[in-house]
Amino acid sequence: NTVGSSISRETDCGVHINAGPEIGVASTKGYTSQVVSLVMFALVMSEDRLSLQPRRSEIIAGLKNLSADIKEVLEQDNMISSLAEKLYESRSLLVMGRGYGYATCLEGALKIKELTYMHSEGILAGELKHGPLALVDEMLPIISIITRCPVYGKCMNAILQVTARGGKPILICESGDTSTKDLVPDSVYIQVPHTVDCLQGILTIIPMQMLAYHMALLKGCNVDCPRNLAKSVTVE
Repeated sequence: NTVGSSISRETDCGVHINAGPEIGVASTKGYTSQVVSLVMFALVMSEDRLSLQPRRSEIIAGLKNLSADIKEVLEQDNMISSLAEKLYESRSLLVMGRGYGYATCLEGALKIKELTYMHSEGILAGELKHGPLALVDEMLPIISIITRCPVYGKCMNAILQVTARGGKPILICESGDTSTKDLVPDSVYIQVPHTVDCLQGILTIIPMQMLAYHMALLKGCNVDCPRNLAKSVTVE
């Protein structure tokens, strides 16, 4: 992101994401801008593939609407702040998802670790029965990423496994997704606009970043400079 940084001097070929200065040690817009850059790189690589033109057009349309979609997510700040008040004293937190949502799980859990010093873990919904399900009870906060993607049914099955064991998952889902609310009526919902699948992770990570921020403030943590961390890692 920074012109003249250590990594930009070391690399033979690179792309500056031009996200602007990021003061905080825990990256937020650096992450989302890298996702956009990778998507745009894929668009360039596929522009001579006639069979991929409909897919490319769908992604380009999603990129054009991305700014408005992000503004819509940011409008939920007050609701996410209220949710943070219920979670900030927890000892641990799980973030669960699948497909494109798994990257959101890992990054969201990392933000909570960095800013709040709370143990948090991003897990694949498909691996729930291979160990993480043993942790589930009515006290463990679980955030689940569930969007209308090809693995929606499998993600919903994992959520129902959690609720059957007394868990009360917090769902990040798409706006207007009434069928998910019908299946899990007692959950807390954070809604994000629908977009093309490869860009959905940008919209689902923002509520996680906001949640980590508000939880850190409530715990009295330094949001910009978490303990033991540095903005630039220059030694192994």
